[in-house]
Amino acid sequence: MNSREHHLVQLVGADGSTIGEMTVEDAHRAPGRLHRAFSVLLRSPDGRLLLQQRAATKTRFALRWANACCGHPMPGDTVTDAAARRLAEELGVTGVPLREVGVHLYQAEDPATGRVEFEHDHVLVGTFAGEPPAIDPAEVATVEWVDPEELFARVARRPDCYAPWLAGVLDAWRSSAR
Repeated sequence: MNSREHHLVQLVGADGSTIGEMTVEDAHRAPGRLHRAFSVLLRSPDGRLLLQQRAATKTRFALRWANACCGHPMPGDTVTDAAARRLAEELGVTGVPLREVGVHLYQAEDPATGRVEFEHDHVLVGTFAGEPPAIDPAEVATVEWVDPEELFARVARRPDCYAPWLAGVLDAWRSSAR
């Protein structure tokens, strides 16, 4: 089992306030416990978005396409610090300023594993040019830069190919740009 499953997450109330902590593994057991998470969108200077295909070994939504990276701040972490750490761990991307653009709440059960995502998801955006320098194959199968309008169309056509949080992440980002 992935040792990350033993890390602690911040349990939150409906208003997003921290109410406790629990391991990642326990928080994702059905029916799921509401906890703090983050999703990072990386945007290139020409406007494309970086997607990652989640590794086959992921315990939730393996091989589905998602935003650049996501994760959970541990107790005592800020969302931004935790997101910057995960960008470095998963993609080798460092030094990218991140800005929070919204929060969305979602709940989804992985049909393959029965694990449940029930998250108060902070959406962060940063600008990055080039290719990620050090992709961790235990986390990421591959990456792709995609035009946002093309991505919206793909997610609408084939939602089962994408992580269930991606549509909410994209909506939060699009709403912040208005």
